[in-house]
Amino acid sequence: MSITLKSIPDFHSSTLTTPSLHFRNFRFAQLTMSVENNEKDESLRVEESTGFISEIINEIVSSPINLALVVAILFLLYKIIKGRTEGNSGPSVPIPPPMPKMKKRDMVLSELRKYDGSQPDGRILVAVNSKIFDVTKGKRFYGPGGPYYSFAGHDASRALAMFQTDLVKEEYDDLSDLNSVQMESIREWEAQLADKYDFVGRLIKPGDEATTYSDDEETEPGEEANKSKDD
Repeated sequence: MSITLKSIPDFHSSTLTTPSLHFRNFRFAQLTMSVENNEKDESLRVEESTGFISEIINEIVSSPINLALVVAILFLLYKIIKGRTEGNSGPSVPIPPPMPKMKKRDMVLSELRKYDGSQPDGRILVAVNSKIFDVTKGKRFYGPGGPYYSFAGHDASRALAMFQTDLVKEEYDDLSDLNSVQMESIREWEAQLADKYDFVGRLIKPGDEATTYSDDEETEPGEEANKSKDD
């Protein structure tokens, strides 16, 4: 029995490949729509981002205060970056050795005024509530050009109590006219200075007897006795 080739199905004929072709066309259309949708979403995100940035710029430009703040921030950033760059590229500056501790002694105001940072060693003393402290290591605050330079070599008690840096006197101030709240503020400042700086002695009135301090004494007179009583 002979079988002709016409009786064998042709698997490569168009009648069998049409469904596959339709499927591929459908998948291609789906992918095309997906790409188009993604492009639209991306375009919307770009437009939203651009609109948000435009709103911020308009808000800054429309307000002189906001514009001034932005300029100030940019200037500070420039100074910070410039300072770091110069610090990294410039020669290293040797750190001066720490100043030796001052021998403890009481002073009248005329003696205290000599220690305003202008002498060759640059030592700075400040009195608060009749206590004298060596604030030399804080010279960026108490030295020339610092915010508290008016305190250098002076009694800063009244100025600190009244929150006015120019209220320093050139004569002894007994603070007798200050109220309890102002005196409490002075004591708080005294405690802060005592925690950070070395105690040198007491500010006394002219004619008062000065205290004799031992060379190895680390605290003011009476402090050790008070600690012993507390213990």
